Order: sequence, then C-alpha cells, then structure tokens
Amino acid sequence: MQEKSNRIIVIGAGPVGLCLSLALAQEGVAICLVEMLGDDNFLEQVPRAGTNHPATLEMLDRIGLYEKLEPRGIIAPLFHYWDRRDNELIAEFDHAHLKDDTRFPYVLQCERIKIVEEALKLAKAHPNIDLRLATTFTSFTQDADGVTAQATNPAGETESIRGAYLVSGEGARSIVRKDLDIEFEGFTYPDRTLNIEVAYDFRTHGYTERNYISDPDEWSNLFHWKGPPDRWRIHFPTEPNEDETALTRPEALQARLQRFLPTAKDFDIVGSNLYVVHQRVAQTFRAGRAILAGDSAHVNSPIGAMGMNSGIHDAFNLADKLLRILRKEADDAVLDRYARQRRHVALQHTQAQTMRNKRLLTEKDPAVRRKNHDELRRAAEDPKLARAFLLRSSLIESLREAEQIA
Repeated sequence: MQEKSNRIIVIGAGPVGLCLSLALAQEGVAICLVEMLGDDNFLEQVPRAGTNHPATLEMLDRIGLYEKLEPRGIIAPLFHYWDRRDNELIAEFDHAHLKDDTRFPYVLQCERIKIVEEALKLAKAHPNIDLRLATTFTSFTQDADGVTAQATNPAGETESIRGAYLVSGEGARSIVRKDLDIEFEGFTYPDRTLNIEVAYDFRTHGYTERNYISDPDEWSNLFHWKGPPDRWRIHFPTEPNEDETALTRPEALQARLQRFLPTAKDFDIVGSNLYVVHQRVAQTFRAGRAILAGDSAHVNSPIGAMGMNSGIHDAFNLADKLLRILRKEADDAVLDRYARQRRHVALQHTQAQTMRNKRLLTEKDPAVRRKNHDELRRAAEDPKLARAFLLRSSLIESLREAEQIA
C-alpha cells in the first residue's frame, strides 16, 4: 500500500466513487472512501438508473464486478421504439450489430442499487481501501503538496483526512463543486417525471426489456428488472404544477397505468417516486487537486441511460490518469486532459443525446413525428446504419472520440 501522502480521497460511495476506488486500489493505490450513509441505511436508496451499456460492462469486468452483477440482471440485446398513439412498434435495434466492437453486444439491465451493493462488498474486502461509512464530508483545503478533507465521523467527531488528490463523486449537490465556485451550467426541465414500478409481464404485449414510447401528450419509457419478483419501471411526464400527493395516490397511479395499458384488473404496484430532471454540466471538471466525476460534474435526463454509464466512464478515465501520475509516468497536466475529454463527452454526447431522445419522444408536429419514425425504421433495418446508431446510443463512439482529444 502506498503512503498516506499519496492516497486518493474519494467522496461518495455511489457507482462512480466505488468504481474509481476499486480500479485504483487493485493497482496498489491507497484510497480513503468517505460515504454519508451507513451499513444500516446504505441499501435504502431510491430506485434509479440500471441500464448498463456494452462499454460500461467492459469496465465493470475489468474490476471483477461484472461477474457479480450478471446473475442479478437481465441480458438485453434488443430495444424498441414504439408509437403509443397508434400502438405500433416503430423500430427494433439489436446490439448484435456491435459483435465486432465489444465483448458485450448487449446491455445488462441491473439496477444501480445492486451495483453499489456488490461494489461495496468488494471495497470492504480490499486492503487498500479505507472505507468510512456513516461519515459526513464537510469541507476541504488544498495546497501544493496535497489535499486535506474535513469529515464528521459516526461518533460526531471532526476528522482531518490527508491525501494527494480529492475526487468528488458526491452527486449533483457536490460540496466540492460549490466550494470551488464552479458554475453548473444548463437548465432544469419544468415538468417532473413520475416513475412507477409494477410486477407485471409486459412482454405478453410485444414489449422487450427496454422500450422508448413516443407520444405527443404522454411519452413513456418501459424497462424490465430482475426480481424476485420481476418488475417493470414506467416513466411518465407530469405537469409542473400538479400536486405531488395527488399524483402519487394509488388510485391516480392505477388510472395512469390503465390509460397506458388497459387490463381487466389493477396492476400490482411495487413503488413509485417523482423527480425533477436537470441538464447541467460543470464549467470545469478540475481545480488543482480537486476533481469532479459523475453527477458532481454532469447531470442529464434518464432517457437513453446515459448518466450513470457516463459517470462510470469518468471514473475509469480518471483512474488511468491518476495511476500515471502516482507512478511518475506523467505530471498532473494529464488531469486537464481528463477534464477536456469528459466534459466534451458530457456536452457533445451525453447531453446532446438525452435532449434529442426527449425531443423524439415528445414531438407534437405530426409531420415531424412521421419523419422521425421513418428515420428510426431505416436505421434499424439497415445493418450499417443500425451499427452507427448503436455505437452512439451505447456510448462506444463517445469513448473513441474522447481518445482523440489531446
């Protein structure tokens, strides 16, 4: 293990912080991983993202995490675009077109909570990771030689943690980003998204494991998750001023589901939540020895499963560069390259693709809708176009493009 002056302080044990910590620790780097949640409530997190793209699966496999997740997830090579108004399948895309581009020509439907649960087990077992659960990060200072983080431990005592670099994997409300006064550029959608989870097999109606459903009045996303019991998560838009209590009453949820798919009896609703969607990117991902990654650096619409995947890609890009610095193979100017590469991806791929996805699903002009649907059909039916589409949607293209940025 390296001495403490060379260790990396990671704030936040989400997918980004855990993947970064494991990638570094497995190469002999000392890590102090600080997480506000404790063993008693770590798994009591709101259901969130869980579509893992091929490039992400390669990264998870690199740290021994994929083999833990595959049995808990659903291998999904296909995804669909539907027209809800006409109840018509517009296009089916098959990741088999990527068989020469990746060892994983499919996505793995495996929820974020399962990812952090399995990654946390690996982190607890690794001798190079000093895991501080139930510990609240409060502030930090940096100087020419390193970073000192201040945190409150489970006993309520303030501790100082010294390291070479500090990485914020805290999420959208990053204390590090705010303390550095880095602007979080972008906007927030006025409408909120309602997520409903139900135990019901939508495949009997022709749906596959991932479905994007176009409708000018009420677009939807429909995703399959492994149980027991197997669940399907449906996203709906809501009006900005609708009352949250009224929206999430059981009878209101049932009514919305019945409009989506009329059945002879009520759906078995497992859970629901309402959330606000942001499209924001930090003005820079690095200030001295403090670095932003994942939601601390960029947040976006969930349509297309770009957020968590892109954050994990941040983690592995950053891990490789920190390793080079600690091994004295490069100076810390490579962190500026990290910032350039990953900010470019956030703006030109993650943000652009998710905003395009939402426009596609919500388009109201009938002529534009027909044009969009025709383009999707042509892309799905032409192997060359389908591969190009899948390279973009699975973020493989973004990684290749980032490598070209000096």
